[in-house]
Amino acid sequence: MKELWVEKYRPNTTKDYVFRDEKQKRQVKSWVDSGAIPHLLFSGAAGTGKTTLAKVLLNELGVDGGDIMIINASNENNVDTMRTKINGFASSLPFGGDFKYVLLDEADYLSPSAQAILRNMMEAFSMTCRFILTCNYPNKVIPAIHSRCQGYHIEKLDEQEFAARVATILISEGIDLDIDTLDVYVKSAYPDLRKCINMVQQSIVDNKLQQPGQGESGESDWVLEYVALFQIGKIADARKLIVSKAQAQEYEGVYRKLYENLIWFGEDDITQGRALICIRDGLVNHALVADPEINLSATLLELQHIGNNN
Repeated sequence: MKELWVEKYRPNTTKDYVFRDEKQKRQVKSWVDSGAIPHLLFSGAAGTGKTTLAKVLLNELGVDGGDIMIINASNENNVDTMRTKINGFASSLPFGGDFKYVLLDEADYLSPSAQAILRNMMEAFSMTCRFILTCNYPNKVIPAIHSRCQGYHIEKLDEQEFAARVATILISEGIDLDIDTLDVYVKSAYPDLRKCINMVQQSIVDNKLQQPGQGESGESDWVLEYVALFQIGKIADARKLIVSKAQAQEYEGVYRKLYENLIWFGEDDITQGRALICIRDGLVNHALVADPEINLSATLLELQHIGNNN
């Protein structure tokens, strides 16, 4: 079985981790040097390294594996998880150090009731347990938890550095790659580095990075295909592909991708401004209309006209 590149190239130490902010780097170093951390809330876009940094921190602190509980709240987000699983772990004494540690991924998926219980546990077990929370949307985490955690926002890499990180892995693996092909994967996945690394690994055939649709990435191929079509100016074909393939829960991701790539519709500020307003209107209407598919299709058609008239 092939080793996953996201695990193979995951940093294990603060020396390997790529910090975006020197001040934050010094903060993490001070925690490691002191051997203690407060409750933490790591926020940032998907794939920007929140969970990786949490694991790096626990590794640098030398925490015994028996004193760590990792829970993904996107799967376990109800009150029962808080009351039984986490409560039972946090209420017992640590094995090898001063604290136990609960790493709660995707904490913004927790229901308000579950968050209220979590807040109480953070207080009740503050002498024996530390909580590290990660979230994509900090506004979905209740203020009472924010006030009990030290916030730490992780900025996304700029797109050029993002592409360089993926290219470095491909070169390290001896993969034959074409820059234009890689750019399609980057545009499709940005800013989610984890997703991009997984996509390119699944798209290697005979030691070469394949064009979208020729690898093994399966259901995600349609995203790569519409990005590739936009890249070469085939806006009408991209529109038809999106309308035929996108599921309702994926529509907001399409709007985001369009917003991040206004250059698809023109290089001048005026044309990009028109495209931006069109995308804004489509996204606003998305939550209001009876049929979001028709709304998305109409938005894409208007963007097609903007691009063709440029």
